[in-house]
Amino acid sequence: MSKRVADQINSFKYKGEPIRITLGTLIMTALCVILLIIATFTQITVKHPYFPADTFFYISQGYSGFELYNHFIKSYDYIPQIPVIFFILALLGRKFGITAIIMYIILGMFFPIFALGGGISYLFEYGFGYILAYIPAVFFTGTLLKGKTDYLRIPVIALVGVVTIHLLGILYMLFISTLRHAPIELITSWISSQSGIQILYDIFFTIIAIIIGKQTRKLFWIVMC
Repeated sequence: MSKRVADQINSFKYKGEPIRITLGTLIMTALCVILLIIATFTQITVKHPYFPADTFFYISQGYSGFELYNHFIKSYDYIPQIPVIFFILALLGRKFGITAIIMYIILGMFFPIFALGGGISYLFEYGFGYILAYIPAVFFTGTLLKGKTDYLRIPVIALVGVVTIHLLGILYMLFISTLRHAPIELITSWISSQSGIQILYDIFFTIIAIIIGKQTRKLFWIVMC
């Protein structure tokens, strides 16, 4: 193989280069905004085994196999918005990932593309802090993902990103609750529903999303650059 051909082939290989502003990257960024909107209104049912506190007592009662199966299989209705955020980050990188999120937020100020609607009034919704938290979460996580990333570090990176979103989301919710003089029961119920067991699912699916995003980035690198 001649040196000229070898150089041409090598130029098409992805080596962790930053993505440049091209028509391809602008189209991919717009498509990622659409993907995020779709994820906002997508609900998947996750089923997995789990072992509640009464596991040994329940087994000792002699229930049938079908009853045992239902007792130890947990169903959870999950909205994959946060994993999609980090998929977009791994695919586009920090700069274009933040751009896609800002575009999503700006569109939400004019169109009902958030989970509970949209418009300027959405700034005072309890859950808007989680959406705003996407920006710093992607900034911090994108910094950690820059360059070559060992797959063993991805769970730690996912943990940092997800915890950042939930922590800032809770703080914003507490701020809005203070303005509204909301009762403590409402506050604790909201935190439990939005940042309870949800965090574990977010971390698990975010790990998968980052891995898929990094591999997809390699596949579409030529198009995006």
